[in-house]
Amino acid sequence: MSTQPPAGADRAFNRSMLFKLVVVALMMFGFGFALIPMYRAICEVTGINNLVQRDTTAREAKNTQVDMTRTVSIEFDANARGPLGFKPEQHSMDVHPGEVMTVMYEVSNEQPRTIQAQAIPSYAPKQATEFFRKIECFCFTQQTLKANETKRLPVVFVVDPKLPKDVKTITLSYTFFELSTPATARSGSAG
Repeated sequence: MSTQPPAGADRAFNRSMLFKLVVVALMMFGFGFALIPMYRAICEVTGINNLVQRDTTAREAKNTQVDMTRTVSIEFDANARGPLGFKPEQHSMDVHPGEVMTVMYEVSNEQPRTIQAQAIPSYAPKQATEFFRKIECFCFTQQTLKANETKRLPVVFVVDPKLPKDVKTITLSYTFFELSTPATARSGSAG
């Protein structure tokens, strides 16, 4: 007597096992896809991981670092050396410390040739220097002005709320001058 099952039984068992494995693999694959919407739904219900949610109140949000109890007057001054025209589009503005503000300057090349120019800032009173923070400024880089070209250049700044209370006015002054040799040419020839 043989104890082995008939060959047909092995095939039926193998088919049954294959079917079960395919069903399990398909269920695992489907569960993997279902995890993403389930995760989002759980996060939305529980309020965790709110990075996925859009902040609907963002337009109404206010910077809590702005000191609305005081105002500082900012005066803008412009000086040009050489063949440049240079002026601020407004001569002063009142700001609350912590408030991000933008002022525009206009610079003109009054020559029939391209020039390289650079602006150097200074502040008055001197103690305001560390509290006047420029986020974006044309003074950070050299400017190339084509013949008879005029550019509008922004200064984005914020006055630190830690500015001493006795400072009520800050003067931001720029001197814009033509460079005889651009910095890249100077640094390349220095080596």
